[in-house]
Amino acid sequence: MDQVSPLLIDALAFAAHKHRDQRRKDIEASPYINHPIALLRVLRLEAGVQDLQVLCAALLHDTIEDTETTEEELEQRFGRVITGIVIEVTDDKRLDKATRKRAQVEHAPHLTLQAAQVKLADKICNLRDVAQSPPPDWSLQRRQQYFDWAKEVIDGLRGANAELEALFDAAFELRPS
Repeated sequence: MDQVSPLLIDALAFAAHKHRDQRRKDIEASPYINHPIALLRVLRLEAGVQDLQVLCAALLHDTIEDTETTEEELEQRFGRVITGIVIEVTDDKRLDKATRKRAQVEHAPHLTLQAAQVKLADKICNLRDVAQSPPPDWSLQRRQQYFDWAKEVIDGLRGANAELEALFDAAFELRPS
């Protein structure tokens, strides 16, 4: 994939539009779209992932979970495979936070290879963000607990992508102490 795919550009534009009014929880309240872009960067530039469906799904991974985007809307625009990857990594917001977190741990070993790569990139970016610019109201203990929980999720899908797993392990080394 040496040239930029029109589908990838469309996924980026779609995600930017859907997340346009959202901000991250960091102290700077940075634009939310920076997060999906960071996943794309990790996957393509740091881990060498070339699967266009994975790259598009990375950009779109939070659209159903965190915006008014529907599964049908995503499937109509990006197809069944990309939508399926997004659905695999989407939390059920009807559940309480603790149940959602437990579900991620339990579901991780059953993710497809494509979804596992998106999940790995998501956790890599989240750990880096929590280490470098945590939400201002997160205590040291909460940050440490987040790292430990993320590791539990990722340990359930080891073997999916050695490069991404090494990047996750390096990000885990940033665990606050």
